[in-house]
Amino acid sequence: MAAKVITIESNILKKNDSIAGENRELFRKYRILAVNLLSSPGSGKTSLLVRTCGVLKKKLRVSVSVGDLQTAADAERIAGAGVPVVQINTGTACHLDANMVQQSLKSLPLEQTDILFIENVGNLVCPATFDVGEQLKVVLLSVAEGEEKPLKYPPIFQNADCVCINKTDLLPHVDFNLNQCRDNLKRICPHAPVFEFSCRTGEGLGAWHDWLLGKWSALAGVEC
Repeated sequence: MAAKVITIESNILKKNDSIAGENRELFRKYRILAVNLLSSPGSGKTSLLVRTCGVLKKKLRVSVSVGDLQTAADAERIAGAGVPVVQINTGTACHLDANMVQQSLKSLPLEQTDILFIENVGNLVCPATFDVGEQLKVVLLSVAEGEEKPLKYPPIFQNADCVCINKTDLLPHVDFNLNQCRDNLKRICPHAPVFEFSCRTGEGLGAWHDWLLGKWSALAGVEC
């Protein structure tokens, strides 16, 4: 039985990786920087995108694909930032896969997109396995979760191109050791830059925005 399960999983991932490759080629064709945003539920992915889209749209063309089990609440919030957005409802699936993202692209203006944010389903386990064709994988955690998250869920952090720590305005009110969290991240993903900010107040978001602009400029070969 174990061998059969492994074969089925391998076949699923093989098909997913093939479609992810198609997505990656599409992003390359249109010079789109695709950013896969992952976190636990409630860490602030949507709040981060609302803030980020509001700033970046002044310089770049931004689109968003939003994954969630049900409702269009997050997509509606992001649409309020004035950028094209499409909702992906996964039903019972705890992650986005490459095919879901590919289908969502049909509803977005790719020819008028510089940066595509893919807001994955809130989960630190399943999304780590599924490539969706992104160039950048960003993991978000909040100070309300605990500094041990990188140690408990290493695969998703090991593959991160950067890590964001949100809700820093709550530090005086929660039991969160920021220095320990930084040390844990250095152990698990020493290559990844770490940005600390509050989406509620906006403090610290500038460095995150600059990093994204720099990544897009490097991809497009132009100054932003």
